[in-house]
Amino acid sequence: MADHYEVLGVERDASPEDIKKAYRRLARQLHPDVNPGEDASEKFKLVTHAYDVLSDPEQRRRYDMGGDQSPFGGGGAAGFGGFSDIFETFFGGAQGGGGGRGPRPRSRRERGQDALVRVTLQLGDVVFGTHRDLEVDTAVLCETCQGACTQPGTSEVTCDICHGSGHVQRTVRSLLGNVVTSQPCTVCHGHGTTIPYPCGTCQGQGRVRARRTVSVDIPAGVESGLRLQLPGSGEVGPAGGPNGDLYLEITVEAHDAFSREGDDLVATLEVSMPDAILGATTTIESLDGSVDLEVRPGVQSGDVLTIKGRGITPLRGSQRGDLKVGVHVVTPTRLDHKERALIEEFAKRTKDPGPRLAEHQQGMFSKFRDRFRH
Repeated sequence: MADHYEVLGVERDASPEDIKKAYRRLARQLHPDVNPGEDASEKFKLVTHAYDVLSDPEQRRRYDMGGDQSPFGGGGAAGFGGFSDIFETFFGGAQGGGGGRGPRPRSRRERGQDALVRVTLQLGDVVFGTHRDLEVDTAVLCETCQGACTQPGTSEVTCDICHGSGHVQRTVRSLLGNVVTSQPCTVCHGHGTTIPYPCGTCQGQGRVRARRTVSVDIPAGVESGLRLQLPGSGEVGPAGGPNGDLYLEITVEAHDAFSREGDDLVATLEVSMPDAILGATTTIESLDGSVDLEVRPGVQSGDVLTIKGRGITPLRGSQRGDLKVGVHVVTPTRLDHKERALIEEFAKRTKDPGPRLAEHQQGMFSKFRDRFRH
């Protein structure tokens, strides 16, 4: 491998600024856009690699340890031959011998990232399930190159620096002998190949950003905060890699009349005092149509009327919950003279002893709530 200092044309004690100036000068001369010759392209790659190493203080320090300035000179390996063999075996780099096991080049194809879409549903959607066509901004396969990353009619070429391995090895002399180090090739970025003519549509990525439609059937029984996973519906990976997953995060909007308790729907029915005393039949609008409801005579505030099978279908089940309607008896606040006289007469006839504490400790509102849960 050519000496990096000689490639850049600088002394070994050159300052970082001198190295940068030398690289810029050579890059302007050898860049493929200015000098299209094959020999110039090869030199440009060597110049770029040399600059990558010498512009990094740590890489330059390691490189200098293995150069002519090494304090152990050329005889270091002879004095520590046994250790040298051990290190070369472990680090996979005995030169010219059985060092075939090195790091493999990194594939350009990678799995795409997952995507998250928030979906807002009505309570009726939760009862029956629903279908949605979702517009998603994501990465899709490039139609021009079909994930190949290259212009049609061209292909990747083996990297001239690492010769397809994706890594560059250097032997560093140390007190323990020769140590072979390996690092990703800075020219092909560890892929082992380069793309001389990248696809103009995707800029060599194999994918482009686009808006696409995802059709999804959302099952009944979902609730706010739940995430549904759609495998393979996320963005396509680089170089046409496999798609990630799409996650739907559910939010259920509040309903004016109904709320959810597990698989049941609950609501409150306001009943006038005469209807509470005498009983009545009424029709209410549930989430799946009209339903008749009978209010028995003498119903009390807090009583719950149950309508079977008009609740929510469970997420992993088929039998729907119930519709539970809590009764709230409405006491009139404005009475004319005749109405008040009738009520007073009714009170005398019932011989009601008047307001008193209930014999149990449970309040009316907690009783009302608990009845919904049973």
